[in-house]
Amino acid sequence: MQEKSALGNVLIVGAGPAGIHVAVDLSKGWSHRIGVANRKGTHTQRLQTELDEHEFYVSTEVLVERARHLSATARLDRFYAGFDTIEDEWQTIVLCVPCHSYVDVIRELKLDYKLQVKRIILISPGIGSNMLVQECLGVARERIEVISFSTYYAATKFDPAMSTLLKSMVKGLKKKIYIGSSRTSSRTLLHLQQFLNSLGIEAERMPSPIEAESRSITTYVHPPFFMDSFSLHEIFSLTRSTKYMYKLYPEGPVTPGTIRSMVRLWKEISSVLIKFGAEPMNLLKFMNDDNYSVQEQSLSRSDIEGFVQFDERHQEYLLYIRYASLLIDPFSSPDEQGHYRSFAAVPYQQVSLDEHGKWVIPRVPYEDYRKLKLLYQVGQALQIPMPQASTLMLNFEHQLGTFLEQQGADTLPSELVHDRTLEEAKTIILEMQTHNLKGREDVFKS
Repeated sequence: MQEKSALGNVLIVGAGPAGIHVAVDLSKGWSHRIGVANRKGTHTQRLQTELDEHEFYVSTEVLVERARHLSATARLDRFYAGFDTIEDEWQTIVLCVPCHSYVDVIRELKLDYKLQVKRIILISPGIGSNMLVQECLGVARERIEVISFSTYYAATKFDPAMSTLLKSMVKGLKKKIYIGSSRTSSRTLLHLQQFLNSLGIEAERMPSPIEAESRSITTYVHPPFFMDSFSLHEIFSLTRSTKYMYKLYPEGPVTPGTIRSMVRLWKEISSVLIKFGAEPMNLLKFMNDDNYSVQEQSLSRSDIEGFVQFDERHQEYLLYIRYASLLIDPFSSPDEQGHYRSFAAVPYQQVSLDEHGKWVIPRVPYEDYRKLKLLYQVGQALQIPMPQASTLMLNFEHQLGTFLEQQGADTLPSELVHDRTLEEAKTIILEMQTHNLKGREDVFKS
C-alpha cells in the first residue's frame, strides 16, 4: 500500500489532455490537494468557463481494454489562468508541457518565492531537460529535487465529438517507464514507482536523469521517419493526406533509407550519451521489449539480444523486419475474412490554422526537431560528428522555409521562430561538467 498523499499538494502545469489525465491519476490517493495551471489564452479561458460550470470536475476515459478500470473522475482544488497568482502552497509541481518550454515555465513560476516546493516532475522531457531545469532554479535548486520520466506514460487526446476540455481520452498506456532524479538518494522515486505500478506500468529507477531521458522511443524513431522528405510533404500539405505514419513506402515513410537513417541517428545519440557517462541502449531490444513486440518467428531472441554487435547492414535489416511485422497487430486474431487488425495505419497530423489565423505546425515533428537540434548542439560542443542529425534538421528547416515563402512569415506564431538551443546546449555541458562529472575531464576532450 502506498504512502497516502506521498506528493503533498500537487500542481499540474499544462492543461492539455495529458495534464487532465495526470491530474486525475494523481488524485487517487497520491496527493492532498490537486491544482492545474495554464498559460493565459483562449484555451485557458474556455477551460475556466467549463470548470466553473461543472464545479471543477474533470475525468478520464481509458480506452485500453486491460485498463478500463482506471477511468475516473476528480475534482480540482484550484485552477490558475496564468502563473502570476499561484500561491506558495504546492509541494510538488508536475510539468505537462512540451520540454522546449520548460525554461520559460520555470522562470515564470518564480520558484525562489515558492518555498513550499520540494520537487518538480518532468513528465515528457528530452535528453538534458533535467539539467536545464536545475540551472533555471538558481538558488532554489538546493531544496528542489528534479525528477525525469523517460516519457509520458500514456497517449491521450480530447474527444473531438464531445467538444469538452474536461475529459481526457486515454488511447494507450506504456508498458514501462524509466525514472531518474537529481538526488542520488530519492524517496520520491519509490513513490513514483508505486504510482506507476498502480496503473499497471513497470517503472525502473535509473542512476541518473539523463539515462531515464534517453529511454524515449520517439527520440530515435520520429526524426528519421517524420523529418524526411516523404513525411514532411504530407505534414506541410494543404491537401488532406491519405498516407500513414508507420506504413511501408509508398503508403508511408518506411524504406531501407529511413531505416538506415534511424540506425545512424541511434549511433550518433549513443555517442553523446557515452560522453555523459550514460549507458546507451540496445535499440531493437528497447523497441520490442518495452514498446511493441513482434512474434518470435519474425525476430528471434538471439537477433534482439545480439543487435548491438551486428554490422550496420544487419541492424538495418532487422529493424526493417520489425516495421514490416507491425503493419498488422502481430498478436491479434483474424476476422472471418482472415484479416488481422491494422496496426500501422496512423494518419499524419497536418498543418492547420488556429483561431487567430496562425499556422500550427504539428507536434510531430516540430517538437522532435527542437529536441534533435538541442542534442545536435550538445554534440557539436563535445566535438561529436552528427551528420545524420544535421541532415534531418536541414530537411525540416528547408520544408518550413518553403512553407513560409508560400504562406508568409507573419502567419507563424512567434514562438516557432524563437531559438535558443545553442545557449541551452552550453548550459547542459556546464551543468554536467560542474556537477556530474567531477574528476572525469576526459569526457570533455575531443
